Amino acid sequence: MTDSTTPTGSTWFQRFLLPGFAFKAVVIGGGYATGRELAEFFLPSGPWGGLAGMVLAMLIWSAVCAVTFAFSHRFGTYEYRSFFARLLGPFWIVFEVAYLLFVVLILSVFGAAAGAIGAATLGLPPIVGTLTLAVAIALFVTFGNASVERLFKYVSFLLYGVYILFVLLSVNSFGGRIAGSFSLPAPSDGWALGGLTYASYNIAGAVVILPVMRHLTSRRDAVIAGVVAGPLAMLPALLFFICMIAFYPGIASQTLPSDFILQQLHFPLFHLLFQVMIFAALLESGTGSVHAINERVATVWRRRKGEELSHRARATVAAVLLIGCIFVADRVGLVALIGSGYRVLAYTLLAVYVVPLLTIGLYRLLRTSPGEIS
Repeated sequence: MTDSTTPTGSTWFQRFLLPGFAFKAVVIGGGYATGRELAEFFLPSGPWGGLAGMVLAMLIWSAVCAVTFAFSHRFGTYEYRSFFARLLGPFWIVFEVAYLLFVVLILSVFGAAAGAIGAATLGLPPIVGTLTLAVAIALFVTFGNASVERLFKYVSFLLYGVYILFVLLSVNSFGGRIAGSFSLPAPSDGWALGGLTYASYNIAGAVVILPVMRHLTSRRDAVIAGVVAGPLAMLPALLFFICMIAFYPGIASQTLPSDFILQQLHFPLFHLLFQVMIFAALLESGTGSVHAINERVATVWRRRKGEELSHRARATVAAVLLIGCIFVADRVGLVALIGSGYRVLAYTLLAVYVVPLLTIGLYRLLRTSPGEIS
């Protein structure tokens, strides 16, 4: 497949912003949206160390996304199986195993977070929130790329708007505490490791969203979209982290830091809106992860059968994944999942994806001239 097969009727939004919105959709997940991941990886380094770690993670995301998107565009690899077949050759299966573990872990986190939100907001049994999320994910992935892309677009507008309002309300209510916490003496060591770890396990989102790369029209598009993806994905986290600092260091022990801060605001209507936004963030994250597997299956099905994967088949794949992860989420819980599973996964993805991409992948990308794929 050469560059000439890339669609040329793509909109500015699809070329430059949709990849970043899609990447944000995957990485925001259960812990980022609730603040749990931020407490786990950045608060231990204090206010300023935490911000430094987040900036480092953002720069890593931008660099890896830019190379990933350019590689995908150059070689026409619009789902992760073909991408890694081109990058790793016969060793592509190593990433597939790591990715399946990644999906089980993050869907379990999303399910646990949805259950915790339902319990904290409406007093429902955790399994109710988890099941509601699973059904919603299955509905969106059933109808393929167009359905998933619309979800990424409209949830992104909701999410950025709610986070901006969250910061304004927080500054108005306890801006003095935020400034005071930033002036407190606090250890800042470990920020680089925290940023690297956080960036590494989340960076799999760059290959999860490869289906949207079909809108790119040039390598320039790919690089710009990749560079922009880092800030688009990290901006809500930076805003959230600044609000969390008002209650540093005690907030680090909260299962749902977002719910804790919302209770301090004493604004019930916004509290409800924020929880709706978190659920929407969980929905787009889970949808993106499951959709990537559906697209991988669809590519093989198309090659072997010469036809598109049916809506029923897409729904079946989603149901099998989600049902298994529901039980993990219900039994283990959010804090334990993030604390124990993510660090191991981060180093695995760093070894099988980031290092090969920035060495083998970058070399192949730079030595391959436009329009000539070997």
